[in-house]
Amino acid sequence: MSIPASLRVLSLIPPMTQLNTPYPSTAYLTGFLRSRGATAAQEDLALALVLRLFSPAGLDALRERVQGVPPRKRSPATRVFDAEFARYRAVIAPTLAFLQGKDATLGHRIGSRAFLPEGPRFASLEVYVDPDDPDGGDPLAWAFGALGMQDRARHLATLFLNDLADVVRDVVDPRFEFVRYAEALAQSQPTFEPLAQALAAAPTLVDDTLHALTQEALARHRPDVVLLSVPFPGAVYGAFRIAQRIKAHDPRIVTVLGGGFVNTELRELAEPAVFDYFDFVTLDAGERPLLALLEHVAGERSRQRLVRTFVRDDGAVRYVNFPEPDVPFAEVGTPTWDGLPLDRYLSLLDMLNPMHRLWSDGRWNKLTVAHGCYWKKCSFCDVTLDYISRYETASAAELVDRIERIVAETGQTGFHFVDEAAPPKMLRALAEELLRRNVTISWWGNVRFEKSFSRELCQLLAQSGCIAISGGLEVASDRLLKLMKKGVSVEQVARVTQAFTEAGILVHAYLMYGFPTQTVQDTVDALEYVRQLFEAGCIQSGFFHRFACTVHSPVGQHPEEYDVTLLPLPPGGFARNDIGFVDATGVDHDQLGAALNKALYNYMHGIGLDQDVRAWFDTRVPRSRVPRQFIERALLAE
Repeated sequence: MSIPASLRVLSLIPPMTQLNTPYPSTAYLTGFLRSRGATAAQEDLALALVLRLFSPAGLDALRERVQGVPPRKRSPATRVFDAEFARYRAVIAPTLAFLQGKDATLGHRIGSRAFLPEGPRFASLEVYVDPDDPDGGDPLAWAFGALGMQDRARHLATLFLNDLADVVRDVVDPRFEFVRYAEALAQSQPTFEPLAQALAAAPTLVDDTLHALTQEALARHRPDVVLLSVPFPGAVYGAFRIAQRIKAHDPRIVTVLGGGFVNTELRELAEPAVFDYFDFVTLDAGERPLLALLEHVAGERSRQRLVRTFVRDDGAVRYVNFPEPDVPFAEVGTPTWDGLPLDRYLSLLDMLNPMHRLWSDGRWNKLTVAHGCYWKKCSFCDVTLDYISRYETASAAELVDRIERIVAETGQTGFHFVDEAAPPKMLRALAEELLRRNVTISWWGNVRFEKSFSRELCQLLAQSGCIAISGGLEVASDRLLKLMKKGVSVEQVARVTQAFTEAGILVHAYLMYGFPTQTVQDTVDALEYVRQLFEAGCIQSGFFHRFACTVHSPVGQHPEEYDVTLLPLPPGGFARNDIGFVDATGVDHDQLGAALNKALYNYMHGIGLDQDVRAWFDTRVPRSRVPRQFIERALLAE
């Protein structure tokens, strides 16, 4: 396949993804397309939007909106913003420069708590109480200590930005978020109507700012094709707004929609109105569909020979999938961050937990060790889809070659391996190759807590630069782990996580509640297991999320095996992913979830580890059946 060099391709990151580091999709696609001779560029409009909104001029425009709201209807954040506007305007630029790592000395002034105006978000600081001195003075002194000035200042600056985001929500757009922007318009929305209505509404300040940024990007690159990758529902609205502006500017520019949201929720797309904004919608790994699509745009391939691509013909949506093999993972090339402003990303510190902060703190080069998942059995997962089911690897030598090229380009040695579950065999080979070549990096990634991660392997990974690991404990119950086909037990997770911790590697546990047949007793017992894992130092961070049944998972496809009854999907030709279901247990998991998250938040700050887990629940729950020393005995038994 050949792509004419005269064909200009622009890949855009739409709002919102993340602010501390580029979302990797455009870096992958741009690197791949350049390796095939294409003229490819990229921009991050998510970052650009935040930097434009939260600038002196952006705050001026925001205050105009505030002054249009009667004082009695203003929120607490808005009242503080209006009263302290001169200070907000004066400190916004230097504060962002500090978060970008350009002015570290400003941390002393920010840390003094006399520099930034403080709105309602700063009330959260009161939870940081020294357990040895509950009546002490500065609550942050215990949290950060005498030498933590930079972290202290970044946490305060993050609260400052959160206050400003609250003002944007109050007076400009109630859907605004730094990550999940207007998520409800897209997530499992059977019809396109809510999104269409939002796009037809008068543009907000946020929309106008995004339109201006889009116009500027088009002027800089003069693209023939624009690719918009939407990894999450919270990036869909922004992507459609960008496409709307592109079509208004020049309808001849070809717009293409792809990414994780499309791959999971739009697999049965039948809504013609989507194609008022996008000319093509592609599924799964983008390399092969894009090669075919760009050949088609260049007039070298017919429409009937597109690959995994939705089109609109005569007012109806049609799926075209000419059979061609995917580009092997070993041949996708090296991602490139050329064109992305690596010195302008914001290292935020929204939680003090040293592991949890990695998702928002630091500029990480994102890379994949392998495509897909080597396990692909978990019953809650989309195991039938390409991003899970097609497992392919590259050699350790090729991976380290990519790492060295990325470090040479970016000047940054931090890597986040974004695999579904990095295979231990590949991680061992990668670690050995890094050590053999004396390549110094710091890295973290996601794994399964399987027994292959021995003490010896964990030590090897730490020597190669591994600083943190995340993995799924899900519902901490051996019965439910077996039903999930997770392939691990609670005891095994305890031993593996201890091996990581002993090697100096931080551990984050993904946790789940509300899985089919899970009882209140199961939930209480699971929380007791989690408490003991924190108490024993096996894990340092975690996150509870509510189980969602999807159409692509074993639960969604074989509900009878999990004792649930699926509810009919509502009619519509847009998103289809989450399915409602009835669990015979009848447990109110929403009520339990509030207690689980409250407990976990405290555990991550070292609080409440000696309390009975029932204390976290607002309603009467049964006593845990888990022996108080279960995890301790499991570790000793090894």
